[in-house]
Amino acid sequence: MPLKGRDILSLKELTAEEVFTILDTAERFKNERRRSILNKPLTDKTVALIFEKPSTRTRISFEVAIKELGGNSITLHSSEMQLSRGESVEDTARVLSRYVDAAVLRVASHKDLVRFADAASIPVINGLSDLYHPCQILADLQTIRERKGSLTNLKIAWVGDGDNNVANTLIVACAKLALKLTLACPKPYQPKKEILKEVAAANIVVTENPIEAVSDADVVMTDTFISMGKESERNQRLRVFLPKYQVNERLMAQAKRDAIFMHCLPAHRGEEVTDSVIDGRWSVVWEEAENRLHTQKAILYHLLTNGK
Repeated sequence: MPLKGRDILSLKELTAEEVFTILDTAERFKNERRRSILNKPLTDKTVALIFEKPSTRTRISFEVAIKELGGNSITLHSSEMQLSRGESVEDTARVLSRYVDAAVLRVASHKDLVRFADAASIPVINGLSDLYHPCQILADLQTIRERKGSLTNLKIAWVGDGDNNVANTLIVACAKLALKLTLACPKPYQPKKEILKEVAAANIVVTENPIEAVSDADVVMTDTFISMGKESERNQRLRVFLPKYQVNERLMAQAKRDAIFMHCLPAHRGEEVTDSVIDGRWSVVWEEAENRLHTQKAILYHLLTNGK
């Protein structure tokens, strides 16, 4: 199926072939940008960026991506819209569909995102919800492929909170692409059973043992122990996660010699990761952050044009 006009809410809606199509286009855009080649396939296209939550990388990378593709962006916080005064998600989606060509939403509730997408007649992109973060994982896949040469025969280790949007989307992606994934998480913070049941993949393993997860891994990934909206649980979470689930030099030594370390950022240094790892030889977090720009360009290109 062509990607034009479709939504990307979780990665579940994409086939493996479509994921690779987006990654191939992202690689092309990245190479062209480095040669100062900027085509304008989104000329006269306008994309609305709507944020319920704070954003650094998502907002800036989408705004730059849209501009470099020749389009226009309108960035709004939900508090600036009639949503804050009780207008329904559906009515907002119907109105925006008459004004703009696509919408990117960063929302507290994935259910609201689905309601918006169901009511909209334009492509809708998940810029982060409480359940999924597809733009981040596409950038992560691009980074892994760049560093490892392919996305085959790899073991990925996730250490820390397994019940968050990035981990959920990673599970979807690894099941779809047949990547081996082991998640090391304390029991109260393991992936939800319904997420694992939905993918039902033998290549996804959950353990409480970080050393087991990282052993012989090609990629080691983590995220903050305290996701947005969970700040009130900070002290409780740190007691559970530290020191066992911190990614430090001792833990990285259990991975393959050429393993890479990844973090979607923002990082809480000294908590889920030490300075010596995030600033050390394993780290590819800055390339990972840059690749948000290129993969999001590719997403916009395919959802808004007839490009192949």
